Amino acid sequence: MPNINKKEVVTKEYYDELQAQYRHLLDVERPQVLQELAEARSQGDLSENADYDAARNKQAEIEAKIREIEYTLSNIEVAREKTSKNKINATSTVVLLDCEDNEEYTYQLVGSIGSDPNSFKITTESPLGAALLGKEVGDEVEVICGDGSSYKVIIKAIK
Repeated sequence: MPNINKKEVVTKEYYDELQAQYRHLLDVERPQVLQELAEARSQGDLSENADYDAARNKQAEIEAKIREIEYTLSNIEVAREKTSKNKINATSTVVLLDCEDNEEYTYQLVGSIGSDPNSFKITTESPLGAALLGKEVGDEVEVICGDGSSYKVIIKAIK
């Protein structure tokens, strides 16, 4: 969960995804489960009605997701897009050359709640993300990991 005292900065893309998920829950899933509840109620005795129990459980899950997204939306702010391609900022996409394996990797920097390392979206609070902030194309950056080990990358491009 985001820190209560400080709004988390997220990318516009992540904010839009969260808004879309929220609208889907409100406009599609909630009405659908209410219809399922109405149909289950029409079957009569609710005490032994498995369809009713399943619909109530589904309703509780949907309502919890809605509340969670509402909380998140109230505690985030969209990062202002900076037009400078000279320095890495909190929403930059960067192309890096890993000095160990000589391979290029592309990462998008995101706020802590928008991170998804499997999709190469890393938080600015991660060792790599924090090390990259403010750096420029051509800089060699040493990244110090939590276990004390380190590795080096060279910034090839900022998108």
